[in-house]
Amino acid sequence: MIKYSRATDIEERVTFILKKLSMDHIDPSRVKCIRSFGSKSKRTLARCYALPKIMQKALDQPAYYVIEVISERFDKLSKEEKTKTLIHEILHIPKSFGGGFRHHRPYVNKKTVEEFYKKFID
Repeated sequence: MIKYSRATDIEERVTFILKKLSMDHIDPSRVKCIRSFGSKSKRTLARCYALPKIMQKALDQPAYYVIEVISERFDKLSKEEKTKTLIHEILHIPKSFGGGFRHHRPYVNKKTVEEFYKKFID
């Protein structure tokens, strides 16, 4: 059984990354982070979820995004790899910040993550 807990440490890190990379199209107050425990996935480090438009309308809420980190794998990473993983998940959030989702092709990939990471460390 998977357990979830709020990951305020990850939220703080995401906010820092967003500011450092000038990703002003993303409202950090509407990006929530969760740490999960007990996932059976073998290779997944983290996931990004969007609140779809239909749910936004039904709940009378603006767009929200959730970044889930899989504790068993994410927490063991180096600080550099954690940052790259969070950048990867952030890249799934489109510029419209409207509840949509960017898929891996053509934008969210290792090359793009590396480009953003280089900007981050400069």
